[in-house]
Amino acid sequence: MLKGLAITPPVLGRISIGRVIEKNGKRLPEKDDQFTITSQVQTRDGWLLHPLNDDLRQEQEGKLRSIPIRLLFNEPELNFRADYSLFDRNTGRPLCVGNGETCKRQTESGIQSLPCPSPDSCPLAQGNACKPYARLNVQIGDDDSMGSFVFRTTGFNSIRTLTARLNYLKAISNDMLSCMPLELRLRGKSTRMSRGTPIFYADITLREGISMEQTLTATAELYEQRERCGFNQKALDAVAKEGLLNGTFEEDEDDISAIVEEFYPTEIKANQDLKAHVLAERSLAEKLENKARVRAEQA
Repeated sequence: MLKGLAITPPVLGRISIGRVIEKNGKRLPEKDDQFTITSQVQTRDGWLLHPLNDDLRQEQEGKLRSIPIRLLFNEPELNFRADYSLFDRNTGRPLCVGNGETCKRQTESGIQSLPCPSPDSCPLAQGNACKPYARLNVQIGDDDSMGSFVFRTTGFNSIRTLTARLNYLKAISNDMLSCMPLELRLRGKSTRMSRGTPIFYADITLREGISMEQTLTATAELYEQRERCGFNQKALDAVAKEGLLNGTFEEDEDDISAIVEEFYPTEIKANQDLKAHVLAERSLAEKLENKARVRAEQA
């Protein structure tokens, strides 16, 4: 295993609430009131839709607001990883990732482990530079038993709700979370800060139409069936944990552009414009300086 490379769950596609649109020459995120499932292929027009997107949408009269899922692991933190993340506003690369107690930070001396005071008290986080950032890996369908779809979010509502749900579901299932038939559901609420405009966030619930008792019975039956076949869930969780801990930061080069475009477009665009402006001024100054030098030599 290559050291320094986080081994994350294999990804077949993405789940998002909304999309990225082009407005006044800029690509900006636009919130939506439904899920969108895309492939990992992106064109000039955006991410290509995954076939599951249309299949599930047809079952819900066009609005995709719930997705039947299963989880890969029994441990909640392996399915759902949430951190405070500070990204470089020029490149989009992660600079500091922490949990409110400790962090890993990119410094001139390399990666260092330091105390993490949380964004409210960290001098590096001024200007909303550091945000909560989370990734949820879920299984959709039965085509790939080890593949997953990733849902990324920076929303407190989604992070708080998903964290609570996964821990509760693990407890009531007697540590058989990976065998539970579940549903990723879109919920909405309004707050004083949203001024009456609905805010949408993700939740994980039991599948619609299936009671708690039926869910737990189906969970136990699947767990026993897997054990009879030799499926070792504990070993899978252990390998997944080792892989995630193998790298300093979870995001790789392929993830960075998508993360920046979806969650940090304004900051990155502003810095790119500023950088371009500075370079243009520098280039103009150099041209004027060269002209003055040529004239002096000719004189």
